[in-house]
Amino acid sequence: MHLGFGERDRTTAYVYLTPNLDGAVWAAELAAGEGPGRIYTVEPTGPLEDDPNLTNQRFRGNPVKSYRSREPLRVTGEITDWQGHSPEALKAMKDGLKRLEQIAVEPIDD
Repeated sequence: MHLGFGERDRTTAYVYLTPNLDGAVWAAELAAGEGPGRIYTVEPTGPLEDDPNLTNQRFRGNPVKSYRSREPLRVTGEITDWQGHSPEALKAMKDGLKRLEQIAVEPIDD
């Protein structure tokens, strides 16, 4: 899985997930690659841990309910009727990620 920000050639050993639809929408909208983002319903096949990019190492607690696992996820379905954010909100998020990239903030992947 390639991360959605930071060094583009970097590969991670984790898969990321959230039970929060808004978080999944952001991930789908910001995903690298061509074509529309997709959102799947999944079941973990192994242990989960808080995503350090959005939890205690960067924010207090886990307010957005973002998790990661080194084990695969079992896809049980796809959500196809999700609504994206406004063009203005999406631009603001992408601009924020670009600022992080400019100051050399890389994803936490350890």
